[in-house]
Amino acid sequence: MPDRATLFRHLRNAYRRLPMPYSLRALLSRLYQRMLLPAQKATRRQVLAHIEFQPPPGVLQESLSNLPDYIFWGVIDWDFRHQRPQHLAQGLSLGGRRVFYVSATLEDDLRAGFSLRPLDQSGRLFEVRLFARAAPIIYHSAADQAVVHQLRHSIGELLAWANSTQVISLVQHPFWWPIARVLPNSQVVYDCMDHHQGFGNNAQGLLPLEQELIHEADMTLFASAWLKQYWSEHSPVAPGKQREVLRNAADFGYFSKVPERCYQDPQGRPVIGYYGALAPWFDVELVSAIADAFSDCTVLLIGADTDRIGPRLRRHANIKLTGEVPYVQLSAYLQAFDVCILPFRIEALTLATNPVKVYEYLSAGKPVVAVDLPELHEFSQQVRIAKDAPAFIEAIAQALKEPFPSTVSRQRQDFAAQQTWEQRVQTLVALTEGVHHEPLVSVIVVTYNNLAFTRDCLASLAADPQGQQLEIIVVDNASTDGSVEFLQQWATNTRHSLILNSANLGFAAANNQGLALAKGEFLALLNNDTQVTPGWAQSLRRHLQRNPGLGLIGPVTNNIGNEAKIDISYPSLRDMPIRARQYTWRHIGLTIPCATLGFFAVMLPRSTYQRVGPLDEAFGLGFFEDDDYCRRVEQAGLSCAFAEDVFIHHHLSASFNQMPESKRQQLFDRNKALYEAKWGRPWIPHTSRDTP
Repeated sequence: MPDRATLFRHLRNAYRRLPMPYSLRALLSRLYQRMLLPAQKATRRQVLAHIEFQPPPGVLQESLSNLPDYIFWGVIDWDFRHQRPQHLAQGLSLGGRRVFYVSATLEDDLRAGFSLRPLDQSGRLFEVRLFARAAPIIYHSAADQAVVHQLRHSIGELLAWANSTQVISLVQHPFWWPIARVLPNSQVVYDCMDHHQGFGNNAQGLLPLEQELIHEADMTLFASAWLKQYWSEHSPVAPGKQREVLRNAADFGYFSKVPERCYQDPQGRPVIGYYGALAPWFDVELVSAIADAFSDCTVLLIGADTDRIGPRLRRHANIKLTGEVPYVQLSAYLQAFDVCILPFRIEALTLATNPVKVYEYLSAGKPVVAVDLPELHEFSQQVRIAKDAPAFIEAIAQALKEPFPSTVSRQRQDFAAQQTWEQRVQTLVALTEGVHHEPLVSVIVVTYNNLAFTRDCLASLAADPQGQQLEIIVVDNASTDGSVEFLQQWATNTRHSLILNSANLGFAAANNQGLALAKGEFLALLNNDTQVTPGWAQSLRRHLQRNPGLGLIGPVTNNIGNEAKIDISYPSLRDMPIRARQYTWRHIGLTIPCATLGFFAVMLPRSTYQRVGPLDEAFGLGFFEDDDYCRRVEQAGLSCAFAEDVFIHHHLSASFNQMPESKRQQLFDRNKALYEAKWGRPWIPHTSRDTP
């Protein structure tokens, strides 16, 4: 049974075959586009809005151990034209990574969700269309807040369905930046392929987004040295960010092999060939001069004519336009070219380009004549570069005299064989999955007995793939249950620090010891009765970096006496990370302001610590030092919040549960009075989010 898209395609093709005058066909098309299609879309939106989203069926492989998932935030649809995005995506999936290629075309739907198309048999490569109301065109304007909010939820549905643990976002168009930037436990890589301002369909409103993306992305990959130089002048690289050139390449195995059936010129004439877009940057005047100079040759132009170039070349009987040709047929045409040309206008867009087609031309060993673009100097031994039309024509004449195959053609292929997409993917993986120098996060863990909890807490920190980048400082308050011996062994086997107190100094004083020793730009306080989830520290840090007015942030949890407690359950702690991911992926980028954070797990930038100072040790063993610190953060003009996209498991009050109830109540009453006297107002009890 064909799906809806296939049925629609058959109906559309049948309609196009109907015999009718052009004027009638044009009238029907306008009526459909202006009246019927909008009404159809609106009706469909309203119907679907009342149906709960269910992930589409699809065979999905489990993520391989320690390999991240890749999200390609596409600049084109998968089927548009097979080039850099598709080659990189396929190469990564062949290397065992799961790849979700987000199409440039959105799907009109009021719900948060996505449609899915498998692109291979392995269950590791998919085209995804995210749901967004009215399906805005990504090239026309930046998304408004409502669309951004919906797209965040839509990508969250995808990642929850895929049970992704770690994500690398490869952003290929600035429209996606507000969504990609907030994914928890992720890295953002801007794959800067083009000078976007040079495209006529890209709105000026997208330029500020690209500037922000260039400045804030963890890494930027430029397809050409020109692009890297341009952005170095317009946006100096920020500390801790990485910029590299990752040029294009070719599918050498495909283009170097001669198909069984190749294109043949009907008149048996030599072929001067080009394939690619026939767009505003295509030099019509140069091609016209070529056609005049080589009237005994066919000038074969393959590609979609988006700039009405065909009518301007109509007078040339020896110019043939084929329209767009599927990628699987390109090699059959290329093998028929006697000379390959690159007839571009010299402008900002083309100056920035690293032409994929040149690598492909060379893979076939063909002689290439091109205009003088900066990136082509890399090919100067393999490509004839012409500075003007007469030189271009002379270079074609020389190329037509060249025998094929020859030593020269084999040298071109030898060069192209070293410029493959497989090699580019290896470089990409080394760059994105290698060690990155990020701001140091120091984690202070205070312990007092509860050895089993401490073991689990430190094990969860070590299990986090990004945990190796943390500075961990454990401060023990004179434990007597074997914790000291365990921690001494732990410190010996790791690069982390241990402070052993001879007496129980209390929660505030012990944390202050760790804070004084910490070197990190960001500081986290973590109870030993917690277990963290992968990427927790990176995600909290990024919230602080994105929100300069935020002085203190914490996670959501299963067990706490304030709004950070969420409705979540899991059969055992083994199931906790999966359930946590299901929740956090559906709350991407969301922070909730709050008055007071529980200090079982909080993070603050060093700048907050410098302004506010250490915890108040007057509160002794504990209670109210967290309320007090939050008041001091407010007093400094900063705010507190918890992150809905970071979850940490909490056993709650493990240390205080060792204290007799009467002594614990006495301590609570004492510190409550101390807090109220210090701040001159009654203490407001914490409330959970479901409390009226």
